[in-house]
Amino acid sequence: MSRRGRVTVGVLVGVFLLFTLLGWGIDAYTDLLWFREVDYTDVFTSVLLTRVLLFLAVGAAMALIVAGNLYLAYRLRPLLRPHSAEQATLERYRMVITPRLGTWITVLGVLIGFFAGLSAQTRWKDWMLFQNAQPFGAKDPEFGVDVGFFVFDYPIYRYLLGVAFTAIVLSVIGALAMHYIYGGVRLQGVGERMTASARAHLTTLVAVFVLLKAVAYYLDKRGLLLEQHVSPGLYGAGYTDVNALLPAKEILMWISIVVAIAIVVFSNAVIRNLVWPGISLALLAISAVAIGGIYPLAVQNFTVQPSLADKEAPYIQRSIDSTRAAFGLESTMIRPYPASNTVAPANLNTNVSAQNVRLLDPQLTSEAFTQSQQVRGFYDFGAKLDVDRYSVNNSTRDYVVGVREINDDALTTQQKNWLNRHTVFTHGYGLVAAPANQVCSGLPFFVSGFLGDQQTNCSATSEQIKVDQPRVYFGEQSTEYAIVGQTDENRKVEFDRPQPNDSNAEERYTYEGEGGVPIGSFFRRLVFAIKNTESNFLLSDAVNDNSRLMYVRDPRSRVEKVAPFLTIDGDPYPAVVDGRIKWILDGYTTSASYPYSQQVNLQQETRDETTNQGTFALARDNVNYMRNSVKATVDAYDGTVKLYEFDDKDPVLKAWNKAFGGDLILPKAETPASLIAHFRYPADLFKVQRNLLAQFHVKTAGEYFSGQDFWQVPNTPDAPQQNIKQPPFYLNVQLPGQDSTRFQLTSAVTPRNRDNLAALISGSYVGNQPRLEVFELPDQTAIPGPVQVHQRMANNATVRSELTLLSNSNQSQVLYGNLISLPVGEGMLYVEPVYVKGSQTNAVPLLQKVLMSYGDGSTYVTLADNLNQGLEALIAQGKASGTTTNPPPGNNNPPPTNPGTGNGPALSGALAAAASDVDTAITEVKAAQQSGDFARYGRALQALDQAMTKFQDAQRAAGQTPSANPSAAPSGSAPAPSNPAPTPSG
Repeated sequence: MSRRGRVTVGVLVGVFLLFTLLGWGIDAYTDLLWFREVDYTDVFTSVLLTRVLLFLAVGAAMALIVAGNLYLAYRLRPLLRPHSAEQATLERYRMVITPRLGTWITVLGVLIGFFAGLSAQTRWKDWMLFQNAQPFGAKDPEFGVDVGFFVFDYPIYRYLLGVAFTAIVLSVIGALAMHYIYGGVRLQGVGERMTASARAHLTTLVAVFVLLKAVAYYLDKRGLLLEQHVSPGLYGAGYTDVNALLPAKEILMWISIVVAIAIVVFSNAVIRNLVWPGISLALLAISAVAIGGIYPLAVQNFTVQPSLADKEAPYIQRSIDSTRAAFGLESTMIRPYPASNTVAPANLNTNVSAQNVRLLDPQLTSEAFTQSQQVRGFYDFGAKLDVDRYSVNNSTRDYVVGVREINDDALTTQQKNWLNRHTVFTHGYGLVAAPANQVCSGLPFFVSGFLGDQQTNCSATSEQIKVDQPRVYFGEQSTEYAIVGQTDENRKVEFDRPQPNDSNAEERYTYEGEGGVPIGSFFRRLVFAIKNTESNFLLSDAVNDNSRLMYVRDPRSRVEKVAPFLTIDGDPYPAVVDGRIKWILDGYTTSASYPYSQQVNLQQETRDETTNQGTFALARDNVNYMRNSVKATVDAYDGTVKLYEFDDKDPVLKAWNKAFGGDLILPKAETPASLIAHFRYPADLFKVQRNLLAQFHVKTAGEYFSGQDFWQVPNTPDAPQQNIKQPPFYLNVQLPGQDSTRFQLTSAVTPRNRDNLAALISGSYVGNQPRLEVFELPDQTAIPGPVQVHQRMANNATVRSELTLLSNSNQSQVLYGNLISLPVGEGMLYVEPVYVKGSQTNAVPLLQKVLMSYGDGSTYVTLADNLNQGLEALIAQGKASGTTTNPPPGNNNPPPTNPGTGNGPALSGALAAAASDVDTAITEVKAAQQSGDFARYGRALQALDQAMTKFQDAQRAAGQTPSANPSAAPSGSAPAPSNPAPTPSG
C-alpha cells in the first residue's frame, strides 16, 4: 500500500473511532447526569464498573490464552525443516509473518479479547448476583443443595465454562495453524508428521478440553433439574434422569478425567504417538453415546413408559411443590363454593359486594374522559384508564382514574415546532377520577381534576380527591424531552391550563421543582445539542442559565433505568398520595434457574385483551421464579423515584440490594401508610399465578398426571373467536369467607376445553401481605362460564330485541365491557356493562345499559338502565318464578315472604293465560330454529315479543313488578340463533 493509501486508511479509522468514542462518551456522560438527578449514582457507577471489569478481565484472559498458545507454538517450531514443495509454499507466509510476529499475535489476541469482552460485559447481572449470593433456606430435592446455588452460582459457572471451551478451541486452531506454518506439523515429506514438541503442545490442549468436558458433565447433573424432562411436560429430573442419566453423567465425568490423563501420558511419555490418544477419544465418544444416550433411552422405553404414572409420580410431586414455592402459590387458600343457588336472593339489592360492582370499564371509558375533560385538543388520557380506591366522606369506593397529559401526536402542525414541543407544551394537569359504579347520562360522574369552573351536571360541585400539585411533568405519554425554567420571573412560557372563566384564554407557568438536569452551562448545552442533534440548545433564547432538561420522563422507563434488575409490571397507575400525584409501579425479581420449577414465558402468560391497549407487553423472558419484591413510585411533578421493599424475604432482592451498597431499596417498614393504602395486587404477576394455578391447584401427582381437573382462562366473552384471554378485573368487594371488603383482582377460570365455570381466583392484600384465594365450584356443577353467560344473556329474546334497537339507532355500535363474575348469596351474579357508540365523528361510547343475570345466565336475565334497577329486576324475576329466595346464612336481612302456596304463587287468570301464550311462542321459536326456516323463525320471534309484552301488561294489572325478562315466569326462554345481532366488539 502506498503512503497516501496508508494515510487515508489511518484518517478514516481515526474518524470512525473518534465518532464512536464520542458517541459512547456523550451517552455515558448524559446517563451520569440523569442518575445524579434521581440520586441513584451508585447504580450507574456499579453497573459501569462491573461491565468494564468483566470486559477487561475476560477479554484479557481470552487474549492471553490464545496469544500465549500462538507464541508458544512459534517457540516450539523446528529449527530445521526437510525440503519439500509444501515447505517451499509455506516459506512465503513465514517471510510475511516472522518479521512482525509480535504485532500479528498482538492484533489477533486483541481482536479475540475485544469480542470476548463484549460478550462478557453483558453478563454483569449474573456476576453481581454471584458476588452477592444469599441463601434461599430451601434445598433441591435431588442433591440437597441450597436453591441459591442454582439461582446465583450455576449461571455464572456455565458461562465461565463456555468461555474456557472457546479459549481452548481457539488455542487449538491457532496453535495447529502456527505449527503447520513453521513445520511442526507436516502433511508431506518423509519422517514424522509432527514434532515431539508440537505433539506435546497440541495433546495438552486437547487434554485440557477433555478435562473441561468432565466439568461440563458435573454441571450437567445439576442442570438436569432445570430442564424439561418429567412427563407430562414438567421441568426437572425424572425417573430416567435420576436412575440412568445422572449415573451416566457421573461415569462419563470420571472417564473424561482418565482419558485426559491418558492423552498426555501416551502421547508424550509411553508410546509417544497419537494412536492411543485417538483410541481414548474414540472410547469417550462411544461411551457418551452408549452410556449417556442408548442406556437412558432403553430405561425410558422399557422401564418407565409401561408404568409411566407410577415411575414419574415422585418427580411430578417435586415439580408441583417447587413450582408452587417458586411462584408464591404454596399459601393459596382454596375454598369450596357451591354456587347452588340459581335464584337471586331477596337481599341482593342491599348486598355490599353487589352494590360495589364496577360499571365503568377502564378500556371503554377513556374516550369519555378525553371528551369531557379534555378542554384542549392535545390533552389525552391514554388508551386505558386505571382503577384505584379512595375514601371520600368516610366511604371507600372504587374509582376509575386517569391523568390529563399532553399527547404530542395530537398537537397541530403549528404547535409541533421545536419551541412549542419542548418548551411550551411541557406538562399535563390534574388527576381525573370518577366513581366506578356511578353513571351520569351514560358518562362518568367526575369528582376531581377540574380545570377551573368546568363543573357540569355530571361532576361534583367541588374536588373530592384533592391534589396540592396537579401538574404532570412525568407521565406515560411524556415521550419528548422538555426544557423548563426561566431567568425572568415575569416571563412564563409553559402552557399550564385554560383560564377558569375563559376556555379560550390560557394560563402560563414556570417550573419550580428540582426535576430535570441543569443545562445552564455552555458545555452541557453543547453535549445535549450533539446528543439530540439539535442546534437550538445553543441558539435558542428559551435555553438559559436556569434551564433544566427533563428526559426519560415516562415512569416505567425511569424505574427500569434506576433498577435494571427488575421486571416492571405492564400497567403503572397514578394515585394521589399526600396531595401529590405519584405513579405506582410493581417490580418483579425473576430467575430462570429454580430447580424443578415450571418455566413460563412472561410475554405469553401475561398477554390478554388489554395488552398494548394502555398496558405494556412484557419481554419474552423465560422464568421459573417470580416475586413482587418492590413497589416503586415516580413523582409526577419532579420525577423522584423511590423503591420500597415489599417482599422482605426474597433472597434475590437481598442480593441486588447488597450489590448496590445495601441502601438502594427502602425497607418495608419505611413505606408510608398513605402509599400502602393505594397498593393493589399486580396484574402481570396475578396473570402468571392464575395461569399456573389452572394446573398447579392440583397438589397430588396422580391427579396431576391424569389432567382431569385442569382449568383454563376463558377468552374474551364478547369475542371468543379472537382467541384473546379475558383480562382480570379489580373490585372492592367481600367474597365468601372473607372478613371484610377488600380491593382485589379477580378472574374466572373454566375447565380445560369446556366453557362452564370451574373457579374464581382472587388476589388481594391483607395486612400489606399478598393473599391468593381460589373459590372452587363442585365438579358436577354446570354453572356457565363467562363466554357462555355472555352468549346466553345477549341471546335472551327480550335482551336481544333491545340490543338490536340500540345498534340500529343511527347505526350505532354496541360495545361490551369486561364481564364480571361475582359470587353472591351462594350463587353467581354476572354483570356486563353495555356501551353504545354513535356513528358520528368523535362519538364516544356511552354506558346505556347494564346486562345482568343470576344463576345459570339464562333463566334470570335483565338489561337494566343502572345497577340498582338490574338488581331489583333479578329479585323480581326470582319472586315471579315462585321459588323461595332466602338470603344465605349469616345475613341479618329477613327472608322474603312467599305470597303463594305450594311450589309457587298462584297466577291470576289473565296472567296465567299470558304465561301460557309465552310458553307456546317459545315452543314455536325452538321448532322454527330446528327446521332451519328463517322466515318462520323471524315470525316466531315477533310472536314471542308480542306474548312477552302481554305478559308484562298482565303483571302490571295484577299489581306485580314487571320483570325485565318476562319469560322468567314460563318454563323456558327462547333459544339463541348462532349469530345474534348485534355483533359485539371491544
